[in-house]
Amino acid sequence: MKGFKPRVLLLLIAVSTSGTVLAEDSGQARVWLERMATAMSQMSYQGTFVYMRGGAVETMRITHVTDQDGVRERLYSLSGAHREVIRDKQGVRCVLEDSASVVEDPVIARSFFPELPLSVIENKASGYQLKSGGSARIAGHVARRVSISPKDSYRYGYDFWLEEQTGLLLKWVLFDTDHKPLAKLIFTDFTMGSGVDWDELESDTNEQDFVELKTFNPEKTVVTQSKPRWQPGKLPPGFNLASHSHQKDGGGVFEHTVYSDGLAAVSVYVEEQGRDKGVKQGTSQLGTNNAYSRIQGGLQITVIGEVPVMTVKSIANQIALSVASK
Repeated sequence: MKGFKPRVLLLLIAVSTSGTVLAEDSGQARVWLERMATAMSQMSYQGTFVYMRGGAVETMRITHVTDQDGVRERLYSLSGAHREVIRDKQGVRCVLEDSASVVEDPVIARSFFPELPLSVIENKASGYQLKSGGSARIAGHVARRVSISPKDSYRYGYDFWLEEQTGLLLKWVLFDTDHKPLAKLIFTDFTMGSGVDWDELESDTNEQDFVELKTFNPEKTVVTQSKPRWQPGKLPPGFNLASHSHQKDGGGVFEHTVYSDGLAAVSVYVEEQGRDKGVKQGTSQLGTNNAYSRIQGGLQITVIGEVPVMTVKSIANQIALSVASK
């Protein structure tokens, strides 16, 4: 150790210690996220939350019950246009007066509450960095903060605030690579366990007003394990094929694929040009979802997902290369 200056030695100790702290912090974050994933699927809870996205603000009410009959959930709006979603063993039924066409895409129609596969929590090689720390009082409960931050510019990140005793999600914030908030959800009142009023599972909306949430037309769509006819030669880091379907009577022309990194998901459509005249070329935005559409070889390629613009453009341009090569 001769020749080492004390200041340099202290710096090396500090670096070593900080590395250990980061590893422990990441491990602690995983534990909290595991608790959240379990609690959100297995516990009963109820509450009112505010959802903010851009300049839009919605107030929603949710009742989520788990018992011997499985999971039953009712979500409905208290402000703005009438929105209502019911989930049970029969499937998912919804009323979305202001965005009926959106329910056809599984990526856009996901729940207000992010689904967090354990593979994201456990995979240290994912495109996200986990961190825990800080607390806040939300809807009368103490909540712990856990962050899932993107390691690159191809995906967004989340800050979660989890109820201290159970791990239930009380607040989340979706943010971009500069940590700028894009959307947030926060409960204003929250009840769990025996405090849940099961009567609120019953809807007062006419049954005929509901539509069943499906991906495409089940009579014309085939979900297959085969490789897509058109697929990107290169995907953003961490993204992999999650599902693939094609239309029976489309002659192989219409195809839908979903690519995911375990947290973010992107839908890709390849169809005949002009089939959907409502889709314009170039970039567009629907809430926190970005979309990019282009024409290649007489086919229209559309990519949409809750990811940055560069991600949907990158995938669409790679699909275009695949179309051009056939």
